[in-house]
Parts: sequence; structure tokens; C-alpha cells
Amino acid sequence: MAYIDYYKILGVDKKATQDDIKKAFRKLARKYHPDLNPNDPTAKDKFQEINEANEVLSDPEKRKKYDEYGENWKHADEFEAQKKAYQQAGGNGAHWYSASGDGFNEGDFSQFGGGFHSGNASGFSDFFEELFGGAGRTHSRTGFKGQDYNAELQLSLREAAQTHKQILNVNGKNVRITVPAGVANGQVIKLKGYGAPGMNGGPAGDLYITFVIPDDNVFKRKGDDLYITAPLNLYTAVLGGEETVDTLNGKVKLKIKPETQNNTKVRLKGKGFPIYKQEGQFGDLIVTYSVQVPTGLTEKQKELFRELQKS
Repeated sequence: MAYIDYYKILGVDKKATQDDIKKAFRKLARKYHPDLNPNDPTAKDKFQEINEANEVLSDPEKRKKYDEYGENWKHADEFEAQKKAYQQAGGNGAHWYSASGDGFNEGDFSQFGGGFHSGNASGFSDFFEELFGGAGRTHSRTGFKGQDYNAELQLSLREAAQTHKQILNVNGKNVRITVPAGVANGQVIKLKGYGAPGMNGGPAGDLYITFVIPDDNVFKRKGDDLYITAPLNLYTAVLGGEETVDTLNGKVKLKIKPETQNNTKVRLKGKGFPIYKQEGQFGDLIVTYSVQVPTGLTEKQKELFRELQKS
């Protein structure tokens, strides 16, 4: 896998503080956010690169591994385990390697004592040469899982309420996915094997998709319930009648009781948001009535209200 310079992507020095990284990420995220660059086809890929770089560099543990092993940082624990095992086996004059951007830096194992012999019973010399380019021998390969990818998928509230297909571009490749009804804002799903290819025959990494669902201009979602405010004219509120309100699947007529007060709430069972991975199950729709005071009254109408006021 090609080396990706996360420091260069964020435009910061390798000695940058966590605060420097946070500021750089926020500035670039605003600049390249796809919603702010609808006519720039490269903005989405750039935004994903920025997110990936921030995910690694903003985490001190991940950053340490990245600084040591570069693009292979996700395999740092395996490398360290092999290095430790080799040390315990008594390697002498051997070398281990760590990535630093353009290639690998060589580190000496000689201080650990013992002898380093090609093809020894422990197989550790084979491991390091096989992993980092040793030639001229036949070895058993140690496979490593490829790097995981992260992506964002923006959906409207109504899109998130329907099971449907989406095509997502990840690192230049189109990935066709099925979005289950009921996904939530910020929810993450994993697609196994859709990340970077593995090393030495290891499995591919995974793809993690984060759903981004902006606020809807009609409905407010809380869990699986939906909330809506319905305007109600004063006459219907006082005398009763019918009122039509929106649901995700169309309009419904509600009976209004006489003397309905402002901010009265009614619950419509099963008219809310679909429950994730529970087919046929829905939350509720909570309707809040907002009584509207009439304007532009004639003198006769005002006089009628005065009569009511006196009674």
C-alpha cells in the first residue's frame, strides 16, 4: 500500500501539537466539505482524506504507531510482538525496521545478544526479511489485514426512512450498498473486506460508513419517534372540527376536540420512524397544535369578540 503522508494532508509539521492538528482539521473540513462545494467533484475525496488523516493524528496512540510504522501502522502490534519474540529467541546482529514516510529506517537488534542465523528454527529472520523485502529465500509468509477505510454518507430524513440502494465512491472505487430503513444520524456500519488490500496474503481491511442525516424542515426525530407542529386556527380550536397533518407516508385527518388548548399534544401510534432492522415496526408521531390568533379582523368580528369577553 502506498505511503500516505497524513501530516502533509493536514498541512502541519510532524512536531505539531494536538491543538495544531485540531485547528488544521477544522479549517480544512470547512473548506472542503462536500455540502459547501457541490460543483467540485474532488471535494468529497479530499474531505475523506482529511478525515482519515485527522482520525490517526488526533489519537496519540495511533499517531505514535503511524510515526513508527507509516502506512503499516495498523500492524504495529504484530510487528512489536514479532520483534519481542525474536529478542527473546536471542537474535544478534539482526535488524528490525520501522517506516518513516518515504521508506523504512533500520534499527539494530545486536544489543539483545545471541546469534542471528538465516533459516533458524524460530523463523524470525524469515519473518522480517519476508515482510520488508528480503530476497533469495523461500519463507512462510505472515499475512496482515489491510487498512480500514472510513467514509461518510449523507441522507435526508425521508431517505433514511426507506431501505434503498446507494453508490458510494471510496478511494476511487464505486461501492454499491443497501441502506436499511431506520438508520440514525452518526450511526456507523461496517462492510467487511471493503478496505485496503491485505499484506502478504492477509485479508482486506473493512469499510466503516458513518451516516449523516441533517435536520428536516418538517419533522424532528427523537429516537424512533417523530415530532411535528401543526397550526390550528382559533375557530377550530374553540368549536372543534378536523385538521390535516403530514406524516412520512402522506397526510392524515385528525378530529379536533372543542376547546383544544394551545400546545396540546396527540400521539399517533405507528406513524413515526421505522425501527432499524425491525421490519414493519415504527415509532410514533407526536403532533403539537399551535393555535393561530386571527389577524385582519373586521370591526364586526372585533365586536363579537368584545361581546364574548363580557360574557
